[in-house]
Amino acid sequence: MGEERFKPAWWLPGPHLQTLWPVLLRRRTPLNARQERLELPDGDFLDLLWHDTGDGPLVLVLHGLEGSVRSHYAGGLVTALAREGYRSVFMHFRGCSGHPNRLPRGYHSGETGDLGRVIDHIRERTGAPPAAAVGFSLGGNVLLKALGEQRKAAVLRSAVVVSVPFLLNDCAERLNLGLSRLYRDHLLRRLRASYRAKFRQIASPLDVDVEKLVTFRDFDDRVTAPLHGFEGVDHYYGNASSRQYITRITVPTLIIHAEDDPFMWPSTVPKPGELPPPVKLELSRHGGHVGFVAGRLPWRPIYWAEQRIMRHLAETLKQHQVPR
Repeated sequence: MGEERFKPAWWLPGPHLQTLWPVLLRRRTPLNARQERLELPDGDFLDLLWHDTGDGPLVLVLHGLEGSVRSHYAGGLVTALAREGYRSVFMHFRGCSGHPNRLPRGYHSGETGDLGRVIDHIRERTGAPPAAAVGFSLGGNVLLKALGEQRKAAVLRSAVVVSVPFLLNDCAERLNLGLSRLYRDHLLRRLRASYRAKFRQIASPLDVDVEKLVTFRDFDDRVTAPLHGFEGVDHYYGNASSRQYITRITVPTLIIHAEDDPFMWPSTVPKPGELPPPVKLELSRHGGHVGFVAGRLPWRPIYWAEQRIMRHLAETLKQHQVPR
C-alpha cells in the first residue's frame, strides 16, 4: 500500500466539498478531438474521441456512471496527457455520448466486453494496442475487472484507476445514508432520464415504472440486472464488483482512493494482502469521490490526481517517457 501524498486544499475541507467543487466549478476544457463511431458486431455502437496529434504512447480513458467527455475529469486529463506528449482515446460507454444506443442493453459496472472491443479496434487502427488505460469510478471498476480477467486488457503496459466502487453492494448501501443521498438522487435522475430517452425510440422489454425506483438496489434489480442477463441485483453485484479480480492483475496498476469517499466505506477498499505485486494502492485520508483538489488559493486549484496519473505513466512507460 502506497504512502499518502495528497494534501487537500484548506478551503475544501471534508469529502463533500472535495467531491462537489470540480463537478460544479471546474472550468471545462475545450477539446480538439476527432470523433469516431465504432460499429459493434451486435448492431450497436460506441462513440470514441481521438486526441492523437502527437506521437507518444496512446492512453485509453474510461468515464464513470452516466459520465461523458463533458465530465469534470475528462477534459482535464485528456489535456494533461496531450501536454505531456501522450495520445489518447476517450471511450464513451453505450448511450453516454449524448446519443441513446440502439439496443435495450446498455453498459454496467462489470461490462468488459466493450472495453476489449475498443482495445482490438485501437490495435487495428494504429498497429498496436493502447499502452495504458485510466478509469474513473465505474470506469475504474470495469478496468480492474478486465485486468483481473486477464483477457484483452492484459496487453496494457500500465493502468490507473481513481475512486473505484470495489464492492457494488457496499456502495448501494452507503449512498442511502446522510448527505450521500444527494449523489444517489442525482445519479438516479440521470439513469431514469437515460432510460426514458432510449425507450422513447425503441420498445422496452421491461414492465417497470422507473420513477418509482429510488435506490440503486431497486434500479439495478429492476433495470440493470434484467437488461444484461443477470438473475437479480445480488447476482449482478456479485459478478461485477472488481475487488475479487484484483488478486489476478499482472499489469502495473495504480489505485488512487480516499478513505473519506462518500460513495463507500473505508472497509470497501481492498486490504494489503489482496494486492499482487504489480498493484499499488495509494490511500489518502481525504479527497472525496474523484475530487483530490489541492492548492493554496481557490482561484488556482490543483487537480492532484491528474498529476499523480502523469507520474505513474512516466514511471511505467519510461522507455517512452516524453520530457515535460
